[in-house]
Amino acid sequence: MTKFASDNVTPACPEVVEAIIEANAGSAASYGDDAWSLKLRGNLSDVFETDVLVFPAVTGTAANALALSALTPPYGKIYCHELSHINTDECGAPELFTGGAKLIPMPGDNGKLTAGKLAATVYGRGNVHHAQPATVSIAQSCETGAVYRPDEIAALSATAREHGLKLHMDGARFTNALVTLGASPAEVTWKSGVDVLTFGGTKNGCFAAEAIVFFDPQTANTFEFLHKRSGQLLSKARFVSAQLNAYISNDVWYRNARHANAMAKRLSDALAALPGIELAYPTEANEVFVRLPSHIVDKVQGDGFEINEEELDGTAARFVTAWNTEIGDVDSLLASFSKHCN
Repeated sequence: MTKFASDNVTPACPEVVEAIIEANAGSAASYGDDAWSLKLRGNLSDVFETDVLVFPAVTGTAANALALSALTPPYGKIYCHELSHINTDECGAPELFTGGAKLIPMPGDNGKLTAGKLAATVYGRGNVHHAQPATVSIAQSCETGAVYRPDEIAALSATAREHGLKLHMDGARFTNALVTLGASPAEVTWKSGVDVLTFGGTKNGCFAAEAIVFFDPQTANTFEFLHKRSGQLLSKARFVSAQLNAYISNDVWYRNARHANAMAKRLSDALAALPGIELAYPTEANEVFVRLPSHIVDKVQGDGFEINEEELDGTAARFVTAWNTEIGDVDSLLASFSKHCN
C-alpha cells in the first residue's frame, strides 16, 4: 500500500480540478500573459502582504534550481543542510542551473541549520582560489519534517547578511509549516529575511504546480531569461496558474495542510507509544520518521504496507500523510504495528 509513501502519490483536490476545467474553456494568451497568470501575481502579493514577482514552474526541482540560479553565480557557494532536497534528491540540478555553483552541505540537529554553524562555515570571500559565498538555502518544512520558527529564520538571515549572502527557502511543504507555526506567510518569509521562496502546491493538492516567488524585484532582474532558458516558461501557463489561484483561495491550501498535519500527529503519537518504536525526528508537519526493528518491518510489509527504510538518512522509515489521508487508513496502519509490536 503506497498511501503513506509520499504526498506525491495523491490526486489533486476538487477545487484544483475544477479550476483546470474552467481554464480549459476557450483560447487564452500564451506564455504567462493570460488572465489566470496575471491574477496569480496579485493574489500572491495579497497573501504575502507585499508586491511580489511570481514565475510558475511544474516541478519543485526546477523551481529550486531556478531560484538558486538567480541568487548564485557559477563560482558561488550554496550553504544547505546535508539532508536537504537540493543536496540529496535533485540529481545535480542546482549545480547545472547555476552553471557550476558548489553546494556546501552542513550538519544540523533535526535537519535544520543554525546561525552559529553558518557563521563558522562561511569563508573564502575575495580569495580567487575559493568558490565565493553566495546563498543559503533552507527548507520549510525540512526534509526531516521539522519546522523553522521565524526567529530561527531571522537569525540565519542576519548571519547571511553579515557575510553578503542571499537566503532561499524551499517551500515544497510551506503550508504544512504555516499551519504548525500559526504564523502568516509574510512573517515566515520576507519579514524574516527570505529573498526568494520556492512555493509548492504539488504535495498539498495540486496536479503539478510550483512558483518561484521574489520579494525583491531587483533579485529577479534577469530571471525571465533564466525561466525561459530552463524550459519552465510554459506556453499554456494558465493551467499552472489556475491551479495555484484555486489552491490559495477560500482556505483550500490551509484546509489541506491542516488535515495532513492532523493525520501525521495521530500516526506519530500512536507509533511513539508502541514498544520498540522510536521517533527519529519530531513530527512537526506531515512527515513521520521512525526507527523500527527489522522483524517489525517485515511483518508490517507482509500486511501490505510499503515501508521504505532508505528514506532520508538510511536509519529511519518515513510515513507521509496528505490532504486526502483518511483516518481509517491511519488506523489500519496502526493496527498492523500494534499487532506486531505487542
